[in-house]
Amino acid sequence: MRFYQHAWQSSANIPRLAGKATDLTSAIQAAADILRMSEQPLFAGLGTEVQGMRAILSLAKKTHASLDHMHAEATVRNTLAMQNSGWQTTTLTEVKNRADVILAIGTDIVSSHPRFFEKLVWNEYSLFNKTSPEIIYLALPSHLQADNLQAGISPTGQKPSVIEADTAKLPEIINALNALTNKRKLNEQQVAGVTIEALQGIVDKLQKAKYAVITWSASNFDYPHAELTVQSITQLIAKLNEHTRVAGLPLNAGDGDTSVNNANTWLTGYPTRSQFFAGQATYDSYYFSSHEQLKKSDALLWVSTFNAHQPPDCAANTIVIGQANMQFDKAPAVFIPVGTPGLDHAGTMFRMDSSVVLPLKKLRDSQLPSLAQVIEQIEALLT
Repeated sequence: MRFYQHAWQSSANIPRLAGKATDLTSAIQAAADILRMSEQPLFAGLGTEVQGMRAILSLAKKTHASLDHMHAEATVRNTLAMQNSGWQTTTLTEVKNRADVILAIGTDIVSSHPRFFEKLVWNEYSLFNKTSPEIIYLALPSHLQADNLQAGISPTGQKPSVIEADTAKLPEIINALNALTNKRKLNEQQVAGVTIEALQGIVDKLQKAKYAVITWSASNFDYPHAELTVQSITQLIAKLNEHTRVAGLPLNAGDGDTSVNNANTWLTGYPTRSQFFAGQATYDSYYFSSHEQLKKSDALLWVSTFNAHQPPDCAANTIVIGQANMQFDKAPAVFIPVGTPGLDHAGTMFRMDSSVVLPLKKLRDSQLPSLAQVIEQIEALLT
């Protein structure tokens, strides 16, 4: 899994204060002192699973912190579209058992979900006797590795359809697909470099499918107001559903973002990008972003237990709790190495479609504490 790309490396497993080795007790005390003195802390990164996020929320409530996941920009694009008009989505099980056409918009899928085709598309077993799905790639990202498209070739050798386009032009392309689905005539030969004939071909295949799936990765929609592109995709799905069965499948960005967002919503009523005031959570998808909060926060708690993501360079007093292999361009005030969920300790994660909660097992012996254990000890010192 992409979460664990560095997790098997050996490491010193030593807490540090301003880059100098210390013991775990002293590091936890230093972290508590920073948060006790902070007037406006930011808890960001949040690369963790459910138990870790539960502990973080309890500490955030006590310290009046704001919360923002490292991949929240992608999550917000999906959330804003869902909040505005709703959407019709499916599960991984339905993809496995029913999908006969898969349209991937702005993603090759395997860059973020390496075993998607192996587990769900070219599987030997499903509940129904269906043919292998037809794969259509639309507007692949420029950083794509050509070998990634090999995953879209069926076991019988059927190659996917690839419609090249600039990902930044997807707003125009998806609007054209909507127009064609609504039987509007387009007085152009092409839209954003894609021929009308190619776009009509996509619409025809979706309309003839018994169960089409349209999937996208909002993390690749890196342009202003990208949530409107997501909304256009959901509108396309809704229109197609008037005559056939089509469902959406938003791909997550990783580092526990689905688990963190679900746990935050479950316990506070809001997604991440929230803040606690007088024990109550408030939500604002813009104001509580890390970008905005770092302009005024005096303390940053950065969490990254799956991958060794560095914290942003900022003036705030920084506490990092994460993978022991982390290397820093600028030493944080406090660094506490912790175990990786699903390797060093047990845990729980939501599957990326949010329909199943998966148990994570401990796979190796480790002396590292879990994130939840460290956060609980920090909170205990603030009582």
